[in-house]
Amino acid sequence: MILETIHSPTDVKALKKEQLPQLCQELREFLVENVSRTGGHLASNLGAVELTVAIHRVFDTSRDRLVFDVGHQCYVHKALTGRQELFSTLRQFGGLSGFPKPYESEHDAFIAGHASNSVSVALGMARARTLRGQDYSVLALIGDGALTGGLAYEGLNNAGASHEPLIVILNDNGMSINPNVGAMPSHLSRLRSKPAYYHFKKWYRSLFGKHPMENGLYRFNHRVKSSLKKTLWPGSTLFEDMGFTYLGPIDGHDLPRLCDVLEWARELNSPVVVHVNTIKGKGYPFAEQNPGKFHGISPFDPQTGLLKKPGGESFSGVFGKTLADCAAEDRRVCAITAAMADGTGLSGFAKEFPDRFFDVAIAEGHGVSMAAGLASQGMIPVFAVYSTFLQRGYDMLIHDIALERLHVVLGVDRAGLVGADGETHHGCFDPLFLCTIPGFTVLCPSSFAELRSMLRKALFQLDGPVAVRYPRGGEGAFREDLSDKPAARLREGTDVTLLSYGVLVNNLLEAADILAAEGIQAEVWKLNQISPLDHTTICEALGSRKTLLVLEDSFGAGCVGQRVAAILAEHGQAPEKLILKNLGKTFAPEGSVSQLEHSFGLDAAAVAEAVREAAHGK
Repeated sequence: MILETIHSPTDVKALKKEQLPQLCQELREFLVENVSRTGGHLASNLGAVELTVAIHRVFDTSRDRLVFDVGHQCYVHKALTGRQELFSTLRQFGGLSGFPKPYESEHDAFIAGHASNSVSVALGMARARTLRGQDYSVLALIGDGALTGGLAYEGLNNAGASHEPLIVILNDNGMSINPNVGAMPSHLSRLRSKPAYYHFKKWYRSLFGKHPMENGLYRFNHRVKSSLKKTLWPGSTLFEDMGFTYLGPIDGHDLPRLCDVLEWARELNSPVVVHVNTIKGKGYPFAEQNPGKFHGISPFDPQTGLLKKPGGESFSGVFGKTLADCAAEDRRVCAITAAMADGTGLSGFAKEFPDRFFDVAIAEGHGVSMAAGLASQGMIPVFAVYSTFLQRGYDMLIHDIALERLHVVLGVDRAGLVGADGETHHGCFDPLFLCTIPGFTVLCPSSFAELRSMLRKALFQLDGPVAVRYPRGGEGAFREDLSDKPAARLREGTDVTLLSYGVLVNNLLEAADILAAEGIQAEVWKLNQISPLDHTTICEALGSRKTLLVLEDSFGAGCVGQRVAAILAEHGQAPEKLILKNLGKTFAPEGSVSQLEHSFGLDAAAVAEAVREAAHGK
């Protein structure tokens, strides 16, 4: 086994060329074996095996800076940089992260959890290198999907004009960039990938000195060449018009050619785009046939490709089905997603109402603004988006929706702690920022039945912007629909009052059972609406309590518990003791939701213990 001998990129460089195909095969087997046990992002990593090996053959990532975009495809990189033995803990609590993390290794240059920022980050690193007089290469590895985000073009536009030595590797495994068609592009691709082409080009430029564009003959020849290229090779002009040298497209599974082209890109010492075509899921038939399913997948049987634990009904699925029902009743209802049709439960809607379904790709800010435009002309747009990615549209929520009080509905999926993807993907900010935007109504269902009711209410009864936030996965023990009022009492009690919203009410109900066995009677309340908070309801339900505990899986500053406490204090009804249980100021790592709730003291046992401590004056 060659892979077992690889403990660092130095070992990769030491391999003979004829050993590399076997290494790539072993890497794919390693990925399938390990991800089938832990779950994770498989298809993108299978497609990037040769590319990652080539990067480590040519560059030294302990010194050179490799910036991943999103980072889904970093598993091979981690396996080649001394972390193979940690893969049994991949995306587990206290284990190996599924994304690049500088605290794990010097080979991880930057955290990467959201898309389209790699070129901007890499340009900053390149400029810092120049300003500090240092010598190392900077690479941005970006996928074609991330190029749908506007930030990518902001970075490319600035980087191309900067003249900073910088290599942007475009890992193109889809159709986001139109494929070149015909024999001429194929011929030019082979021509431009040969060493002689680059040696000639380098020699030719040297004839005109350090600044060839100042020479009239060079400028004339350059214009003629560019005109021909735009006619015969339209795919390369976008990057070259922004100031990059364009190399490719290259077969991303041709390892020797990849190594050659990356070496040439480094020698050019200028902004370069290396366009690489790869096959998502390469080498594992199930992933090649269904790369979407194997993009991010739960543990599965590697022999059949089937999930080991089939998923049940989820909040996302209920949301999608309910929205489709509403769209059948009212032709104004339309749906928007940002490259997450399956994840947000909208695949069925897309098939049933294709003319009212819009996938804006990885462009959440655009999705928010487009929803505003739809609403301004009488439609009822619903933007289904993960909470963590809604953060990318914050300015548009204020400027394009709230200022005009437009009736846009947000389906805020993956709200709260989401588990294995870690700190870049938890949905712990939306209760803080949505509730600060004037005019926003924020609804929090605790069950599937409440989600159905609240979505209909958001669409057909409320005015202005509305967000309906719900977690990943299924419902808990609470299955009722008590959504007709801003708040609902779930259990009576006289010794302590427990308050939460969403599915965390299940933890409160369980804690109340624990306390009841000890003779402590806990009253349990749930907020159905966390913005705007109804002062009358808050004071009548929660005012002048002996002890009030508020449970949330959001950060502490500006949380709902603080706002409730402020309302009670303002009306002279503050509790004698106030306990706020939340994430504080700490980002939550990878791990299951139950593990994270236990770690942060948000589970039933921790709630019960906090009540006991309060009873004893602690």
